[in-house]
Amino acid sequence: MKTITRIVRLSFEHDKTETFLKIFEETKQLIRSFDGCQDLELMQDYHHTNVYYTVSKWQSHEALEHYRHSDLFRSTWAKTKELFNAKASAYSLAPFQPSSDDDLKQF
Repeated sequence: MKTITRIVRLSFEHDKTETFLKIFEETKQLIRSFDGCQDLELMQDYHHTNVYYTVSKWQSHEALEHYRHSDLFRSTWAKTKELFNAKASAYSLAPFQPSSDDDLKQF
């Protein structure tokens, strides 16, 4: 079972960032304690202060999917997406584990 790191880029209207930060503060501990969540961080873009990234680590892809279909995610996402000025983008990453030395030669 591979751990999954999920990175979500969120771009907000400038006047909506405080509302987002309040939502994040209210829900971060609930997300962190969700079964399978190992870590959750919020990061801000260095150059664009209205752009944030959530970086979360999950026990497995199944744990992430279970969260994404939960009432907690649905209610949090519904409130958050109303604040966007651009579509969010998300990336699910797994640690690279070469199956042979040949896989390493490509780097």
